[in-house]
Amino acid sequence: MNIPNILRRGALGAVCALGLGSAAGAAEITVAGGCFWCVEADFERVEGVSEVVSGYTGGDLADPTYKQVTAGGTGHYEAAEITFDPAKISRRQLYDMFFRSIDPTDAGGQFCDRGDSYRTAIFVDGPEARAEAEAAKRAAQSELGQEIVTPILDAGTFYDAEDYHQDYYKSDERTLTRFGWIDRADAYKRYREGCRRDERVRELWGANAPFV
Repeated sequence: MNIPNILRRGALGAVCALGLGSAAGAAEITVAGGCFWCVEADFERVEGVSEVVSGYTGGDLADPTYKQVTAGGTGHYEAAEITFDPAKISRRQLYDMFFRSIDPTDAGGQFCDRGDSYRTAIFVDGPEARAEAEAAKRAAQSELGQEIVTPILDAGTFYDAEDYHQDYYKSDERTLTRFGWIDRADAYKRYREGCRRDERVRELWGANAPFV
């Protein structure tokens, strides 16, 4: 399947804002693709996507913190809530892009991030969304020729992650890392490269990987 060229024009990381919040006629999907910074950075580049919010879902603990989720035991995934305009991009297109932006053969996490909070999933809010997600999963599995373990789950409460996680990939706020004090955007780039996310996605999906 050839993924349509619907990325916004401009250099990587230069995001063209289409307006924030849930505008009239907007729709949402919720996905978990490992590190939510990476999902946010990828999908905010897509034409027709107005906002991506990093957060937590899938577990039972109300108002979880990042520390609680990554420690394990809450059942929550690191997830992203993607708001989009169905007149510009369809839910099915987003699901197709999502599968090709992750390693859906890995049940234990994603790339260098291991543990339950980094598993992949699609969370659906009704039978129509489930049917589209399942169709996208079948198409991706047929293309890949390997078993896809990403589950399609019923949506539950989505909890926004802490403010500092939002738009982390383009933040100029300084943070202390093993490289010293650097911008969060720079820390994100070093993390993504070190985790070899793009390398593995390219290995799996080749030219059909939409973001690498």
